[in-house]
Amino acid sequence: MAGNLESPEARQAALREVRRMLGRQAYLAQLAQQQDPQHRALVEQLAEKQEATALSMLLSRLHAADIADILEGLPFDERRRVWNVVCAERGGAVLLEASEAVRGWLVGEVAADELAQVLAQLDAEDLAWIAEDLPREALDARLAQLSSSEQQWVASALGYDEDSVGILMTREYTAAAAGSTVADLVARLQHDGRLPGQTDAIFVVDGRGVLQGRIALEKLLLVAPATALADILQQDIVSFRPDDEAQEAVNAFERYDLVSAPVVNHRRQLVGRLTVEAVMEWMHESSHEDLLGSAGLAGEEDLYAPVRESARNRAYWLAVNLCTAFIASRVIGFFETTIAQLVALATLMPIVASIGGNTGNQTTALVIRALALEQVRNDNLGVVYRKEIAVALLNGLSLGLVVALFALLLYHDWHLALTIGLAMVVCLFFAAIVGVSVPLLLKRFDRDPALGSSTLVTAFTDSLGFFVFLGLATLLLV
Repeated sequence: MAGNLESPEARQAALREVRRMLGRQAYLAQLAQQQDPQHRALVEQLAEKQEATALSMLLSRLHAADIADILEGLPFDERRRVWNVVCAERGGAVLLEASEAVRGWLVGEVAADELAQVLAQLDAEDLAWIAEDLPREALDARLAQLSSSEQQWVASALGYDEDSVGILMTREYTAAAAGSTVADLVARLQHDGRLPGQTDAIFVVDGRGVLQGRIALEKLLLVAPATALADILQQDIVSFRPDDEAQEAVNAFERYDLVSAPVVNHRRQLVGRLTVEAVMEWMHESSHEDLLGSAGLAGEEDLYAPVRESARNRAYWLAVNLCTAFIASRVIGFFETTIAQLVALATLMPIVASIGGNTGNQTTALVIRALALEQVRNDNLGVVYRKEIAVALLNGLSLGLVVALFALLLYHDWHLALTIGLAMVVCLFFAAIVGVSVPLLLKRFDRDPALGSSTLVTAFTDSLGFFVFLGLATLLLV
């Protein structure tokens, strides 16, 4: 792929340079409008050609992923001008590297013939990766140009869940027959003249294609050419099934420092290969989605998307927040008489709710991470609950004492100080329970625990904090 990998600083410098060129092009176009009508078209054409050439030279030095980042940082009109420069030769690679939001904009923006030209630059695996973002007509037209085996590969890949190994695996791998020798394998590799990317081992199969093991590449250099592959293969290896969860593969790649791993069907026949590149790309997209989800965004959003589209994307969890805010307000309203008799309660309420919310969210973050790493199981739930409750009670006692002393110094009322101190302990106790329970319940109902856990935990802890504090105040102060 053309272009060089750039550091974050270099990418920012390239973005600034692209913007400078686009600004200069717009300025020259404005000057051309002031020219004699007889020469205006010629001046506009020369200016546009000059700036397009300079922009093309700059972009040719960049990696496709860096161009995709630049596109994401540009408004629609400038994005289109950059895309016009790269689409003919590198549009497929840029489309593949672009974020889901930018890819959706590009697919919707370009004409059908232009999209067909771009998709022609992609192979079967690339098409399978972005198939859900493509119009059905454009995808079918490109599939018709592929061989039957490539069409079958795309069709099978689209049949897997988006978070499964099957959608991430590649059909590019090197396999050898168990009955061959090292010399046979080396001769074949030399004849092929290339190895698929991230190849660190050769997979060994029998006559039916059943996986027997793997041989590390360096092993081939350290044994005699006449050595049989069956004598040096490693049989105890990590392998995956296409319907395995991608997160399981991520955990295995991290635990065993894998570069690649075989993918087998239910008969243990070799059907594909999973690479560290695909795993890292899935991790990046998954963490990005989790980050957006924790902020209450229903999906990835283009920074320059239309206002109505952005508002719709953000509305769902804002509506949930509104409902939970109404609940919290009614909890407070239930104790209006208590607050009216002791106004100091109104100034201290946010302290209890804030600390409770932070405690719940800290616990939730740890549980979500533990769920991703498969550290939480049915047999150790009691241990998790007891540990988090103990931590919350310890923090509740220490922070409650601090807040009680603060209230005593401020209002000179030891009953009020005792009330807020007790409220802090009780609130943190319930916050720990809620912080563990919410992600577990979301997981139980096949929902992503990272999506919405923070909102739900904050809502519960706010309402509980207000209820506990004002309820104790009603019992002890009024």
